[in-house]
Amino acid sequence: MSNLPKTVLITGATSDFGIAFAQKFAAAGVQKISLHGRNAEKLAMLQKSLSCETELLLCDLSDKQAIDEVFAGLKNIDLLINNAGGALGLEKVYEAKPEDWERMLDANVSSLIRITRHILPDMVARRSGHVINISSVAGSWPYPGGHVYCASKAFATQFSLAMRSDLVGTNVRVTSIEPGLVETEFSLKRFKGDQEKAAAVYADTRPLKAEDIAETVFFAANMPEHANITRLEIMSTDQATGPFQIYRGA
Repeated sequence: MSNLPKTVLITGATSDFGIAFAQKFAAAGVQKISLHGRNAEKLAMLQKSLSCETELLLCDLSDKQAIDEVFAGLKNIDLLINNAGGALGLEKVYEAKPEDWERMLDANVSSLIRITRHILPDMVARRSGHVINISSVAGSWPYPGGHVYCASKAFATQFSLAMRSDLVGTNVRVTSIEPGLVETEFSLKRFKGDQEKAAAVYADTRPLKAEDIAETVFFAANMPEHANITRLEIMSTDQATGPFQIYRGA
């Protein structure tokens, strides 16, 4: 039996993941999708491509006041997909730009908890709802140059687990989805438009696609009400957690 949510809210809806999520749930027959983004033109294009009722939520996630104005009072959301986020730079921690850290923390941490705080009380009151946070394998498996991004995704995962603990008895579910290497615009944005660097990330391997993560999110969202997928880590067959690093040049 299908347990498809009727209403879905997707943050970062104009990213590769967000588009794939919206298309997947619209095709499955949800009644309404609320689409968040900061680019009005891209949001409008996505809206036109979907067959269900849509609502556009326009704001920059670095603006706390804008978040409060846009998300406060939203009710009857069955599924919140906290998808907005990203990485900037791959420099060593002692070479990285603090402004990049601040932007990552705004997108991956501050806005995540702020938006969730707006949506969750109504879910609890209705004793119905599901929050899916898009985290990353980087939250569990750090890598050189990841520092703040890895830490922010570790936060997203632990926030999900702590929420799950708080929500026992409310019938509201929480899931942390943790993708590995996925070929999207993620690396292009990380390297600030450097196409050569971005392409090198996916060269000579078989990365996941945004549609693979959409299938994973849909699977978690469509489970029976009594079943909660707490964490789900998904990587390409060509990717695995690596060995410890040992420097032998001393």
